[in-house]
Amino acid sequence: MFAWIARGVALAALAALAACSTGADAVDQESGGSNRFVAGSGASKFYDAGDRTQAPNISGTLLDGGTFALDQARGDVVVFNFWGSWCAPCRAEADDLERVYTATKASGVRFVGVNVKDTESRAKAFDVNFKMTYPSLFDSAGRVALQLKAVPPNAIPATIIVDRQGRIAAVFRKGLLDDELQPVVERVAAEK
Repeated sequence: MFAWIARGVALAALAALAACSTGADAVDQESGGSNRFVAGSGASKFYDAGDRTQAPNISGTLLDGGTFALDQARGDVVVFNFWGSWCAPCRAEADDLERVYTATKASGVRFVGVNVKDTESRAKAFDVNFKMTYPSLFDSAGRVALQLKAVPPNAIPATIIVDRQGRIAAVFRKGLLDDELQPVVERVAAEK
């Protein structure tokens, strides 16, 4: 009887492995799609200056091959947007983010995208297709997000605003429109 149960368990395990194979009808996890999308809670949080925590020195390689380190941007407001080419809300907010970036960059605001769970070619195509003029870190493994333990960007898209002193000023765990994001960016940029 034990041998019969062991064979049954082994067959069930083989069936489960076969279901995860890369046959013609298998899901291509590299192509994105709704299988990897985690909807945001819609939560937004603005932190008063006295309640802000220091951001880690977020750094990495940009899609264009350069590098970025938050410590080098001290004195500027930095808006990090976590996105993926496979993420429908990321595509929907792309024009809004670009408009806010264009409207605020003269006041010492930098935007930096953080591309996650993607391939480099798809991330670059997204930038070209949506005419993104600000740089993006390529972070397919999600290491940048792991650095943000105090305010994890645990949904895609997510946007984190860092003030001129390198402290986390606001977190959005949802897709954004320009009329929601721009007033917050301007408020942080206007701080002394």
